[in-house]
Amino acid sequence: MNLQQTIRNIKNLDEMAMTAARARQESLTKPSGSLGRLEDISVQLAGILGQPVPSVRRKTIILAAGDHGVAAEGVSAYPQEVTGQMVLNFLHGGAGINVLARHAGAEVIVVDAGVASELPSDAALRCAKVRNGATGNIARGPAMSREEAVKLLECGIVLAEEQASRGADLIGTGDMGIANTTPSSAIVAVMTGHPPEKVVGRGTGLARKAWLHKVQIVRQAIETNRPDSSDALGVLAGVGGFEIALLAGVMLGTAARRRAVVLDGFISGAAALIAHGLCPAIQPYFLAAHLSAEPGHRLTMAHLRLKPLLDLNLRLGEGTGAALAMGLIEAAARCLAEMATFGEAGVSEKT
Repeated sequence: MNLQQTIRNIKNLDEMAMTAARARQESLTKPSGSLGRLEDISVQLAGILGQPVPSVRRKTIILAAGDHGVAAEGVSAYPQEVTGQMVLNFLHGGAGINVLARHAGAEVIVVDAGVASELPSDAALRCAKVRNGATGNIARGPAMSREEAVKLLECGIVLAEEQASRGADLIGTGDMGIANTTPSSAIVAVMTGHPPEKVVGRGTGLARKAWLHKVQIVRQAIETNRPDSSDALGVLAGVGGFEIALLAGVMLGTAARRRAVVLDGFISGAAALIAHGLCPAIQPYFLAAHLSAEPGHRLTMAHLRLKPLLDLNLRLGEGTGAALAMGLIEAAARCLAEMATFGEAGVSEKT
């Protein structure tokens, strides 16, 4: 499915299903509203899936990896080779996301969206590269061309459609890419209108001097590329990243197939800003898993009008927060489906 057709296929939530879900919530053996946000999540899921009593069949996390030319500016505490090394760790099942996904019963799909190092052939690794090597250095020029950005968005759409066809009702987003908090910060600054110093965090553990340098690099990237917040594709091409583009496509493809998008942290939030900029109708399909420790993530959530489910001071990425939140989302659906009504249980209702 191409980008424009996918955007056209993103429709409003199913109001009839949501009305029926709310009515059932009111008939369950509990005081009205006593399950708090779990009740809201179940109603939102009903609208997304078009089912008055929604059920979660499969959970998938699409983990996209990519490298960034801006790493040459010394904005990360880790060398660029770590991106490829971590991809191998994902494939071997040894990373944080692997542990938490196993706990959640979720499948992890690992995608090479633009890793600079050579990766060995592996049947479990999906390839979506549009060029060899990292993105362009956004402090000196654009990250990629608009055409490359569209190709990656459409690769993400195809991956989401594939997982939806296999029965995935919750599709989470995860990322890996040394220096990717720098382009993410640039995207957040442009799309939300906040200055870089309010958006940029310490990433993988930068000291104050290194943080000030990173703020300056983000500011330089914006001044160099002059992205326009009304042109989300231009923002992505100018100051984005390969994995960010692919994840934005995953989000659009997921919503077009009427599945729930479970957002991870800061990098996923930047991708969500791009997806939302391309198609504002996607917003009700988002479920924000957690509030990242990165300061720009709070600004992103406010801009997208999202309230994260968890606040655990996480900043790992990889989809770890999404994996943790999937259990809560499924629990919300199961409470709606499996709790007895007052009539079924023979329990007197509130007078």
